[in-house]
Amino acid sequence: MAYKPYVSPEEYKTQGGNAIPDAELSGALRQASRHIDSLTYNRIVGQGFDNLTEFQREIIREVVCQQADFEYENADEIDTILQSYSINGVSAQFGESWNVFVDKGIAMRRDVYALLSQTGLCCRVL
Repeated sequence: MAYKPYVSPEEYKTQGGNAIPDAELSGALRQASRHIDSLTYNRIVGQGFDNLTEFQREIIREVVCQQADFEYENADEIDTILQSYSINGVSAQFGESWNVFVDKGIAMRRDVYALLSQTGLCCRVL
């Protein structure tokens, strides 16, 4: 059975998404869904998306859309191999900061991760 992202391109657009071109949308939603699986320790896959509560499914759909937008808009920074650099006194640093959460190599806005955490699927001790 092929992997199915948690949000279809049509659902993405009905949620107000428009940052990702149609040609790249399916791949972006698939990648964002896979990243959500990693951050939730594959609990969604284990339980089955349809077996989650409506609250959990709604949040996961919202987070996938926001994560896909974030990854698309910040692809150059996310894909860089440098942790930091400085040129003529101006520096830039990549990785975890006050507004970006990084876990398992996945960068995500902290507020989006906090939203995902409301599902109860991100807890390491479950």
